Amino acid sequence: MFQFHEALTGARPDPSRHVVLGTALDLQPGPEQEVIFLAAGCFWGVEKIFWESPGVVATSTGYMGGHTENPSYSEVCTGLTGHAETVRVVYDTTQTDASRIVSTFFEIHDPTQGDRQGNDVGSQYRSAIWTTTPHQLELALATRDAYQEEISGHGFGPITTVIVASEEAGPFWQAEDYHQGYLWKNPDGYQCHVRTGLACPVLPAAAAS
Repeated sequence: MFQFHEALTGARPDPSRHVVLGTALDLQPGPEQEVIFLAAGCFWGVEKIFWESPGVVATSTGYMGGHTENPSYSEVCTGLTGHAETVRVVYDTTQTDASRIVSTFFEIHDPTQGDRQGNDVGSQYRSAIWTTTPHQLELALATRDAYQEEISGHGFGPITTVIVASEEAGPFWQAEDYHQGYLWKNPDGYQCHVRTGLACPVLPAAAAS
């Protein structure tokens, strides 16, 4: 693993590559790879969950869904740029699929809370899935509906997750270097995982057809 090489050699990490996965932060999906953009509250904890997920080959934190160019973290935190803290995930479709990625997404936060996750309050913490293929979009919508049925029976309200094609959200702006792989760099750092505690169905691919 990339971090072991760094620890053994004392080499300074390359800021353009992920400190855990070793892949480029802006890795472009190759054959049998896809990218999806996920917003589920504070991006530090969300990114860690996905860099640890089987089949994920690259992650990076950033800002998406807003109206200003190349915003800074402090600007996003004002709520005035319209961006959400977002994780860009590239995954290998021979090892995992959109069903598992989206199911994990719904399980790692409470998608009914609107512009907040626990004590993190503001539009930058809203729940969103920005897709890059028609199949991802159909599957995300179907999974949302299936999860809504599951959680409604346990007293949860409507899911507020925005699910649209990524081109409707505008560019993904990569966050500052210190936000990349943050919880590897800061093992005791803050991570917000407000969850429903209920499993999300992993739908078969055909369910989105």
